[in-house]
Amino acid sequence: MHLRRALLLFAIVLGLAAIAASVSRPRDASDRSDQIQSAPTTTDSGQAPTASPAPDGAPETVELTFVAGDPHPQRIQAGQAATVLVEVEEAGQVEIEGLGMSAVAEPLTPGRFEILTPTIGRHPITFTPAAGVEERRRAGTLVVATE
Repeated sequence: MHLRRALLLFAIVLGLAAIAASVSRPRDASDRSDQIQSAPTTTDSGQAPTASPAPDGAPETVELTFVAGDPHPQRIQAGQAATVLVEVEEAGQVEIEGLGMSAVAEPLTPGRFEILTPTIGRHPITFTPAAGVEERRRAGTLVVATE
């Protein structure tokens, strides 16, 4: 008698759980993606946003490549965006002194820095090989100058 009651109670709980799951089921992913794709994007003025090119005379991002062992200076303008790559012959760490930046560099993966600084000055770039922690080498100089 107790076994029948236990089984009946178990069946009722299982049935109620199935009903609750079907009622609270989230929408299908395809339903949500259709809603997201069909919703237009607008700005505060009610128009769709557009991308516009940079104004004439605005500095573009420049790419400078330094090679460890050839420490010649390279120049950028203050406030100009630049990507600085430092190529090395062995694994180690590259630092740009004065800007507080460092990156890991390897023979096939140069050290990479994204720079946008208004600070005028000369910033030595040094390379410390992974094998010789005390051995720092000059890898170049980044010169940030006015126009």
